[in-house]
Amino acid sequence: MTIPFFGESIFVPSDVIAAWILSILLGAILFIYVMKKRKWPIIWEYMRTTNHRKIGTMYILFGVIFFIRAGTDALLIRLQLAQPHAEFWVFQQDKYNELFTTHGTMMIFFVAMPLLIGLMNAAVPLQIGARDLAFPFLNAVSFWLFLGGAVLFNMSFFFNSAPNAGWTGYAPLSTDTFTPDVGNDYYIFSLQLSGLGTIFTAINMIVTIIRHRAPGMKLTRMPLFPWATLITSFLILIAFSVLSMGLYLLMFDRMFGTGFFSDDTGSPVYWQHLFWIFGHPEVYILALPAFGIFSDVIAAFSKKRIFGYPAMVLSIALIGFLGFMVWAHHMFTVGLGPMANTFFAVTTMLIAVPTGIKVFNWLFTMRGGVVKITTPMLFALGFIPTFVMGGVTGVMLSVAAANFQYHDTHFVVAHFHYTIIGSTILGIFAGLYFWYPKITGKVLDEKLGKWHFWLFIIGFHLTFLPMHITGLQGMPRRVYTYEWGDELFALNLTSTIGAFLMGSSMLFVVWNLYKTHKYGEKAGNDPWDGRTLEWTVPSPSPEHSFEPMPIVKEMDPFWYAKIAGEKLRTTNNARPAPISTKTIVPLCIAVSLSIMSIGMIYTWYLLAVLGGASAFLLFIVRSLTDERKEYYRKEEHSNE
Repeated sequence: MTIPFFGESIFVPSDVIAAWILSILLGAILFIYVMKKRKWPIIWEYMRTTNHRKIGTMYILFGVIFFIRAGTDALLIRLQLAQPHAEFWVFQQDKYNELFTTHGTMMIFFVAMPLLIGLMNAAVPLQIGARDLAFPFLNAVSFWLFLGGAVLFNMSFFFNSAPNAGWTGYAPLSTDTFTPDVGNDYYIFSLQLSGLGTIFTAINMIVTIIRHRAPGMKLTRMPLFPWATLITSFLILIAFSVLSMGLYLLMFDRMFGTGFFSDDTGSPVYWQHLFWIFGHPEVYILALPAFGIFSDVIAAFSKKRIFGYPAMVLSIALIGFLGFMVWAHHMFTVGLGPMANTFFAVTTMLIAVPTGIKVFNWLFTMRGGVVKITTPMLFALGFIPTFVMGGVTGVMLSVAAANFQYHDTHFVVAHFHYTIIGSTILGIFAGLYFWYPKITGKVLDEKLGKWHFWLFIIGFHLTFLPMHITGLQGMPRRVYTYEWGDELFALNLTSTIGAFLMGSSMLFVVWNLYKTHKYGEKAGNDPWDGRTLEWTVPSPSPEHSFEPMPIVKEMDPFWYAKIAGEKLRTTNNARPAPISTKTIVPLCIAVSLSIMSIGMIYTWYLLAVLGGASAFLLFIVRSLTDERKEYYRKEEHSNE
């Protein structure tokens, strides 16, 4: 078998491959044995956990690690573009293609998504009064599938086979005719693996929010972060399913000679439709949870109920609905015709209406409130003007005629980052600082947090504001050099300086984490003087929270109980809690499916069959030993 390794083609006999696989399996068994003997008890504990807070912690940990990895890609991109004709040894055209492909793919799928899902895991069950997610075992499977997909994607770098068709994977460039190496196969299977975990998470969140709220916690009394999570989960079910279908068809084109996206029997435009039916709802899959975080943070630090709660809920639902009606605004230049362009231009403009409602409601929440400027609140305040700027350029791009000028230039890159970083990343930072006590039991240092905010927000605007101008001056995206005569040097250098300023802000995060865990004092239940149920349980939240279960009579129940000088009413007659166990099976399932993916990538079909069969058998074993049977029996008795 011939495989690529750091640019060289190496012939590896099949018996050597078999020896490698056997060695890996024996090493894994030895590792598990050592963990079980409690040489490193915390690692063994987290490998087997199904608790929502611990799984959320792992999502956040690996999301931050991949953020540093993808951020390094961004800094290398900016180094290359700092001046015309920059010549770094790594920056031939093909290497640059790999660089922006891995940067975009990782930031979307392996940074923003896991960080948001981690915050959902940590906060949503506590905010609605649930003791865990509805399916703790499935939650663990979701995490390990995400991590398996992320590790598989990063493996391509070490085998000099990184994907190189862009994070959108546009056909026909992503077909085997133009990119015959296995790089884009890594793209296909890693996204399928992690995407499956994301779909499982969406199912879990929907069932948890619908079925496991505390007594009296009506949907109209839920905080806005659970509301945003619920709408986002429905978006994930549809959008990620469409992406999975597109990836399957692309896999068949690449590996089995079909022609879904070829000019002869199919059309490359089919891929664009499938990808953007996923891709534009994905923008709101990333933004809506951030909107929920900002709503809870602004209400908490304004000492005031969120203004216009019904309008906020309705606007979240409208954004989710309209998100599926705007995908073809990415395709104005494809040639769909004036009727299609007009329809998608109008729907794109319409989606600004519910978004504008939210911005005014956040401002009115602060108006008349007692605003306390903490680090989470700073990120919320920085978000509002940043996101509005991104929204304005989005309306500009929605004009089909003007889009012909803006399309595929740095103007689009600037708009995209103003909306995604301006909402998602700032929202993630706000949520991390806000709920960090509930995750770890300690409050991050405020002074270092404010240094992080100011360096990050200044660096962000220095990076992307000039890119609007370079785009309007005609600089295309995804190109690795330009000419001195283009008069773009000063603007590009400014963007590079801003990018490194953003990167330096993360040093304060690292120092903050070290200082907090080395010298920080333990946080109490309610370090922020919060309003919602998560601040009633100890910090960090225990595995068996809400015993007894609180009874909810209004929105922000904890806040009004404190005002009245009373304790929340509780009951022992609540729905039985989901079962949270310790098991290594979810990790084994993810490893099996990862092995199957490697077998498919390199057409080692025997290995693929063994990996797939192992995963199937593990699911069968799980179904036969499902401890939830007793749980549902108790639930039936409680309902009688």
